[in-house]
Amino acid sequence: MKEYIFQIAKQAREVSYRVGTASTEQKNQALRAMARRIRERAKDILRANTQDVEIFDQTGKSQALRDRLLLTEGRIEAMARGIEEIVALPDPVGSGNYITTRPNGLRIERIRVPLGVIAMIYEARPNVTADAAALCLKSGNVAILRGGREALHSNLAIMQAIREGLEEAGFPVTSVQYIERTEHEVVDDMLQLVGLIDLVIPRGGESLIRSVTEKSKIPVIKHDKGVCHVYVDATAERTKAESIVINAKCQRPSVCNAAETLLLHEAYPYRREMIQALVDHGVKVIADEVIRQDFPDVQAATEEDWYTEYLDYTISVKVVASVEEAIWHINTYGSHHSDAIVSESYGAIQKFLTGVDSAAVYANASTRFTDGGEFGLGAEIGISTQKLHARGPMGLESLTTEKWLVYGDGHIR
Repeated sequence: MKEYIFQIAKQAREVSYRVGTASTEQKNQALRAMARRIRERAKDILRANTQDVEIFDQTGKSQALRDRLLLTEGRIEAMARGIEEIVALPDPVGSGNYITTRPNGLRIERIRVPLGVIAMIYEARPNVTADAAALCLKSGNVAILRGGREALHSNLAIMQAIREGLEEAGFPVTSVQYIERTEHEVVDDMLQLVGLIDLVIPRGGESLIRSVTEKSKIPVIKHDKGVCHVYVDATAERTKAESIVINAKCQRPSVCNAAETLLLHEAYPYRREMIQALVDHGVKVIADEVIRQDFPDVQAATEEDWYTEYLDYTISVKVVASVEEAIWHINTYGSHHSDAIVSESYGAIQKFLTGVDSAAVYANASTRFTDGGEFGLGAEIGISTQKLHARGPMGLESLTTEKWLVYGDGHIR
């Protein structure tokens, strides 16, 4: 097993220089071919996905999680369009915003360069395979991908289209490789390959993130859970507030930018109506004692609920006395992912935007917008919840690092 993953990483390292120095047009040609092959193989991908979904249905897991796995003709087309959108984005490699000439005549530039070989470990959503492959390629990186076993057949079908696109464009097929073996030991062995792999990006549940960060000898950028909040201020307009809360919770509850906790100001006059709207949309409400005075049948919230990412039609609700208490609650119990305020008070909005320590903070908008495509980055490789190197939706620039170029003429110090 160690030899299996070693050979994959070795092949990746061998082509990393060629991929890293490829021209923008060469990379774009490969991406266009990948998008075209995905469209051509749409029926094969759907058949493979049907096989995965049938296996998933036997597990009895939630419909919200099933939605993350499910592919449709529309989602496959969106996958291909996402790659084409990456083609249209500026190439970050070689770009820079710092040029200076020192008093001694040295000319110094700072430019962006690829990270090298990136290993991506993720769960459930097969569209990540196409997104990660395209983003790594456009940013000059080689990708090693490892999706969850629940999407194995879908991912292999998508990878077949990707390989065909690379071959058609004359690009090394080992620019994007997929780990087909499903044993956990394969990942454990991969995390030890210092010198062959430059960065590991885990994207999935809490147990996956913890396992990777504890075992890896390679630098890790975490894409942690999304305990996202919506805080409804005392001044919030009723229709706007209900629309944002319902969208943040219900539009697609199985994703990391869906709201998991609702905070209501004690002076917000439509608390009962807000809870009823959630119930009417099929959401299970878990609440503090203030809410349960009006809704005694609602389950009582525990300390653990404030930390919980449900990824389903369930939400925790708490009444707070001020915007300061809302900020404290979010910074204490949240995952620093995406959090929103609904308010008509400029002062409250600015206090919230400044005080909440999260990757994306919203005023009068749903947390569901935390997404590379929605932010104009094209697809995303994930949403980083840490502070070093990259934070929030990770697009092309986040997959590069910096390099200094120094031009002299016999200079010595």
